[in-house]
Amino acid sequence: MPPSVPRATVSPWLTVALLCVGQMMIVLDQNIVNVALPAVQSGLGLSSENLVWVVNAYVVPFGGLLLLAGRLGDLLGRKTVFLTGIALFSAASVLCGVATGETSLIASRFLQGIGGAVASACVLGMVATVFSGRREQAQAIAAYSFASAGGGAVGPLLGGVLTELLSWHWIFFINAPIGAALVLAGLRALPGDRGKGMGKGTDFLGAVLVTGALTLLVYTVVDAERVGWGAARTLLSGALALLLLFAFVVRQATAAEPLLPLRLFRSRSLAAANAVQFLMIAGMFGLLFFGTLYLQRVLKYGSLQAGLGFVPIALVIAAVSLGLSTRLITRFGPRAMLLLGLVLIVGAFVMLSFARVDGVYPVDFLPAGLVMGLGFGLAAPAVMGLGMTAVAPADSGIASGLFNTTQQIGGALGLAVLSAFAGARTNSLTAAGGADAEALAGGYHVAFLAAAGLALTALLVGAALLRTAPAAEADHRSAASSERDASVT
Repeated sequence: MPPSVPRATVSPWLTVALLCVGQMMIVLDQNIVNVALPAVQSGLGLSSENLVWVVNAYVVPFGGLLLLAGRLGDLLGRKTVFLTGIALFSAASVLCGVATGETSLIASRFLQGIGGAVASACVLGMVATVFSGRREQAQAIAAYSFASAGGGAVGPLLGGVLTELLSWHWIFFINAPIGAALVLAGLRALPGDRGKGMGKGTDFLGAVLVTGALTLLVYTVVDAERVGWGAARTLLSGALALLLLFAFVVRQATAAEPLLPLRLFRSRSLAAANAVQFLMIAGMFGLLFFGTLYLQRVLKYGSLQAGLGFVPIALVIAAVSLGLSTRLITRFGPRAMLLLGLVLIVGAFVMLSFARVDGVYPVDFLPAGLVMGLGFGLAAPAVMGLGMTAVAPADSGIASGLFNTTQQIGGALGLAVLSAFAGARTNSLTAAGGADAEALAGGYHVAFLAAAGLALTALLVGAALLRTAPAAEADHRSAASSERDASVT
């Protein structure tokens, strides 16, 4: 019996748009909460000790479940898993908005993190397989990069607007109508895929090991900022996380149907691209976190003003990711654009390390932010393209989950390391009798320099390990030649 014919042909760009909206909504929620924390604390009477868990209760399950969710996408079908995650995320957002105490809010944030992980793990794999042509694929991945980076930059602004004009509850309520529209549109517009089935590749032991390892690792990192890196609890939970991670690797080497096939890492492009992204995101979290603190605590901006300060960065990322990067990647290749982008990111962090205590936004923050947006807009699509094009379509779900995992773990570890550097420098300056603003700025300067070091390491790793395949280079030259011929005619 012949397969049924779809009732209507859906534009592949509509598919990409729906996926990117879902990704942006999820990424927004990781940053939109930051500027609303004072309002949440006063509204619910949260203690300072538990306030941080309004953020961390989302981050811990999100970082821990991405690999498992990515593999479930390969087995059950990425469309099914994505829409399930969006529905769970949206429902949990409503529960966050109606929370009346810290326990209910933190529990709802944990559930929201699960939904975010389930949905986000499949997005890149779906985006990367919508098109078969190299140029269209690069454009689709660039759109995904903008959704991820732009969502992070717009988060502080949207959080400030909703908190000041309405209330903190609306930073969560806004997800409900967007999520509902995504599910309804996605049921019709997203291409269906049957998946391999749970009978093929269901490595339950591997899933338990890696989920436990990553969840405990993220918990250890975020908890260490409060209890200290040398605390017995930090050392014990960190050692246990590494032990579980080692057991997971052993399991993957021996399992008949592993959760994360180690053969994927035989691809130097995939392994190196994930390493570069890990280091790059570890540094980039410094811009969003310490940049916001610099504007609010040193320049004395309000939450709305600080959010507006990131709008030009988001606009540059959008312009570069959605327009310029595809043309440059097609003409010069992804490796060249990745390295150029990382050079710009390093330079931007160095510029931020000179931001003055009595500075002004157009001089001390905006130029570095624009350079950062240009660099990230070039580097993010390039590194994702280098990694995902080396993966077979059947493994795109787990590869997508792997990329998202390196993002989350890189961000959590990077922010913890940068916070430790910043805190040590601020405490040192305070002990020496420095003013509060000077001590804070001095700590941020050290954090920005450390972030520059992470980006520089990513640059060195990318230059040493990433190579554009000869066939891909030929495609780039052919596409560039075709563009030149078309322009002449």
